[in-house]
Formats: sequence, C-alpha cells, structure tokens
Amino acid sequence: MGGETNSDPGDLESLIDYVKRSREFDFTGYKRPTLVRRIAKRMAEVGCTTYGDYEEYLEVHPDEFVVFFNNILINVTSFFRDPEAWELVADEIVPRIISGKDASEPIRVWSAGCASGEEAYTLAMILCRTLGADAFRARVKIYATDIDEDALGQARAATYPAKSLESVPEPMRSEYFEATPKGFTFRNDLRRTIIFGRHDLLKDAPISRLDLLVCRNTLMYFNAEAQAAILDRFRFALDRGGYLFLGRAETLLTHSSVFRPLQLRLRVFEAVDDADQPRAHAAATRRPDPTTSRIGHGESFATRRSTRRPVPRSSSTSTAGCRR
Repeated sequence: MGGETNSDPGDLESLIDYVKRSREFDFTGYKRPTLVRRIAKRMAEVGCTTYGDYEEYLEVHPDEFVVFFNNILINVTSFFRDPEAWELVADEIVPRIISGKDASEPIRVWSAGCASGEEAYTLAMILCRTLGADAFRARVKIYATDIDEDALGQARAATYPAKSLESVPEPMRSEYFEATPKGFTFRNDLRRTIIFGRHDLLKDAPISRLDLLVCRNTLMYFNAEAQAAILDRFRFALDRGGYLFLGRAETLLTHSSVFRPLQLRLRVFEAVDDADQPRAHAAATRRPDPTTSRIGHGESFATRRSTRRPVPRSSSTSTAGCRR
C-alpha cells in the first residue's frame, strides 16, 4: 500500500469510534485537522492509504495502539516553560494563595495534562521554595494527571536527562535533583506530595477545592465545544478566588464571565463568584497591562527581584482558601 491518504470524514469518524469502543479513548472532542494530520502521518509510515485500511491494521496489530496514541497525544513540555509566566505564578500568585490561608491549611494544586511531569515538578519547586520544605510536605498536595499512561510512567519515575534540566535555575537544580546512574531524579521526600493519575478531561470528574489549576497548551487540541465543557469543569474545580493558569496558545477565555484575567497575555485568571460575573466579563474585555515587565537578558528566575507590578486583589474575595 502507498500513495495519498483517503480523507473521507465518514471513515475518519468510523476509526475514532472504533478506537473509543476498543480502547476507551474518546477523541470525539479533538480538533479534526489535528487528528487528520497526525493519523495520516502514521498511516503513511505503516503503508495504509485509507482510514478503513488503518482500522483493519489496528485490529490485526493491537500493539499499534500504543504508537497511535503516542502520535496523537504529543507530550511537549519542559521545566519552567515560558519563564515569564512562571515568574508571575511564583512572585504573585503563590504568595497570594499562602497569605489567604491559615498556617495549617492545606494547599491544593492540579496540573492537568501533565505529560511527563516537568510541569508538576516545577510547581513543587516553586511552592517548596516559598513555604520551606517542612511546610511544603505538611500542607501541599499536587495532583498531576494525564490521559497517556506511558507519559505518567515517566512522570512517576521523576528522572530526567541533564539536558532537560538546563531550564531549571542552578540553585534549584542542586537543591531539588539528585544525580543517579539514569539521570537526575527529583527529591524523593518532596515527590510524595505529588499524586499522578490517569484522567480524561472530558469524561472524568474534576478534582475539587483547588487553589491553583495549571493546564498549559492542552486545551488547544480540543474543538471549541469540548474546550467550553472542560472550562466549566475547571470552574467547578476551583475554590472561590482560585487561579487558573493556561498556555499562551489558548484564547477561549478572552471573554469569559467566570474567570477574571489577572494577566491576560500570560494566561493567568482568577475564578469569580456568580454574583461577580458581570464585572468579570467587563474585566475580561480590557486590554492586558502593557507595563508588565519582561525578563532581562541573562537574569535568573531563582535569584532576580521581580519588577512586575503587584496584581491587585479583587474586592469580591478576601481569601483564596479552601471551602470547608
């Protein structure tokens, strides 16, 4: 087999339905151009010219499902990806969460679409550095989820090659990673605060009572309807005044009535109460603050003093604490 791929949309939907029935992976809400491009690439590699041919190939070669999923669920992530956005979280959002709680109250964070775990461990480093190791171990729970079991296996192992740690500032690299024969492993005593698990954003119930929900460059793979459904779940998951941190590629929240943008350009939002929705909608339509500072060339994430203007606390909520 070879040549051009048959792009019959009916056959594509049949293939998606077959995958859902046989492996319980539902790609219905994924953007069709993304699916077409990635499936076509794999079909060409195995010599299939139609979706029907590829469906038959999956039936005969069940191990192909692993490759199929890896082609669609591309896990592109890194430590401190987009440093300026993480600085906003470290310098302003995390201190606001902590200041809105009693010293013994838990802090709950969800990294949704965590891939191979770099994002979850970035959150752990920021929180540990702010709270101190003892308080971090006692108070923090980080839930890190993904639909890809292979990626979750890598995340649980918490071991990364030296090149992956190049984006981790040296003070943090030395403090939180230990050299092993296989690479660099995140500290075991701190890793126990992170709970990795499989989770389907469209099907499974969201984690609740969150202070911070991080889901970066994941929603962009879903169509608009699926994105709206996921965002509804995120709003349910976040406590009053909780924070949502998305990737720069995600734009659906530009005119949201339930999330107030704190820094729209960096995709950081605050969840608001129902009574505040009209005001939140007005805030969402404003242009982002052009005075927000950029990172200076060569400045260290871990050592520089932030020059960013503080994010004003909203008048609608006095704390970012968990409901009881």
